[in-house]
Amino acid sequence: MIAAASAVLALLLLGVLLALVALAWRHALANGDADAELAARIDLLLPQTQCGRCGHPGCLPYARAIAAGEPFNRCPPGGASTIAALADLLGAEPQPLDPAHGAPLPRSVAFIREAECIGCTKCLPACPVDAIVGATRQLHTVIAELCTGCDLCIDPCPVDCIEMVAAPATTPRIASDPGVMP
Repeated sequence: MIAAASAVLALLLLGVLLALVALAWRHALANGDADAELAARIDLLLPQTQCGRCGHPGCLPYARAIAAGEPFNRCPPGGASTIAALADLLGAEPQPLDPAHGAPLPRSVAFIREAECIGCTKCLPACPVDAIVGATRQLHTVIAELCTGCDLCIDPCPVDCIEMVAAPATTPRIASDPGVMP
């Protein structure tokens, strides 16, 4: 009889423990959804250069970090206008750009000097937005309308045939959503 009572007590304790875990899980999911929604709204304000200058591998990871409380003034491509928009969204005071992450630069795009390109394809995987087209041992070119100006394609090029040039006036600042930023 004592063994049966012990088994019932053990099952009861296990049931209570599982209920507590389920409640904690539900709470975490509810808070995670709010953070995910805020991160999505923040991501819409970021310039989508995917450059990594903020210390994250792209704009969405940085948006998630901002939603979790990381400073929102680490985006040189976005500059003061992005910082102001983020401050407004977060209900915070705008801050100056953190100089440790670089200075704002004029909008630029990658340009491949095609006569020098050897078609090695090392620039292709470096481009986070697939703005470079080409095939092995063929000329490569940059689709300026898609290029975000991150300059991540420059370092992998073994013949230094890629340079950053001023973006054409008709090239939107954000290729994925040109209406987000001026």
